[in-house]
Amino acid sequence: MHAALGIAARAARPMTAALRAESLNRASSFGRLARSLDQLEFIVHLVPLPALTDNYIWLIHDDEGMAIVIDPGEAEVVEEALAARKLQLRGILLTHHHPDHTGGVAALRLQHDVPVYAPVDERIPEATRRVGDRDRFALESPSIEFSVLAVPGHTLSHVAYFGNGWLFCGDTLFSLGCGRLFEGTPAQMVRSLDQFVALPPATLVCGGHEYTQANGRFAITVDPDNAELASRLREVAALRAQGEPTLPVPLATELATNPFLRVDSEAAMAWCKQHGTARDQRTSPVRRSCVGLLADAVDDPRGMRRHTAVANPARHDDAHAGFQFRPCATSGDHSARGQPRHWR
Repeated sequence: MHAALGIAARAARPMTAALRAESLNRASSFGRLARSLDQLEFIVHLVPLPALTDNYIWLIHDDEGMAIVIDPGEAEVVEEALAARKLQLRGILLTHHHPDHTGGVAALRLQHDVPVYAPVDERIPEATRRVGDRDRFALESPSIEFSVLAVPGHTLSHVAYFGNGWLFCGDTLFSLGCGRLFEGTPAQMVRSLDQFVALPPATLVCGGHEYTQANGRFAITVDPDNAELASRLREVAALRAQGEPTLPVPLATELATNPFLRVDSEAAMAWCKQHGTARDQRTSPVRRSCVGLLADAVDDPRGMRRHTAVANPARHDDAHAGFQFRPCATSGDHSARGQPRHWR
């Protein structure tokens, strides 16, 4: 069984608004029930399950044994976690169509007759309930209310789910980086990231991959004098050396350290101007250009702009409409499956 970080938040039934995470615990079996005069309070747990080479499948469960998963790229990891915790799967949420986020859905549904929430995209045939921008839906068990954000960029139909103070953003936002623009444009990615910036700073960012250490090597070239970024890199190095995940991370930390959320900062503007942006002005066209330049530099480290790291190890194979993974270069790799998987 994979080691996993457990995060718990006290929620209330009926749930009238997204609640914030109240506590952080390294043990995944933390929780208790508490009864008040007017409502039953219970603990909802969040657990990142390492899968494939560097993916995270997000598991949410309550103390009544009910669970949902977000972006199950493989079924075996989920089944192991459910069995170990004696949980019953009640639903599946998908952020986008890529196989490393959907590959386990069919097998899971063979064993569990549960709804599958997913964006409107024919490339996700397993969906039973389609969701779109500004949709809201409530799950009864575990009791969580989600808001849906349309966040095109990585893919055109990509969505994110915000609930209980947690942001499940798939491959749109990573710690210290953002997703590759496989289908969308820099303008779309800017608008998507701006939606995240507007969320409460205490929001916990739950991205789809363990890319933080590699992302950080690029981020520090953009913002070398950022003390908070340097501190985050030290924290990340220590976590990875112990085999611990670097996610989730408070949005406030990303706002202070992630260059893709800081395109208006002096450091990012200077970097973008040096690498091709014509004007040092905070206008929408320049902001889009900055995101495009940053993404290009990350995606093409062997091109004219040479940098020390590729932030997102997943490479897109257009001929096969899927992904080809290579092992994560970070220490403490969570993968317990041996060789990297190849989607064809």
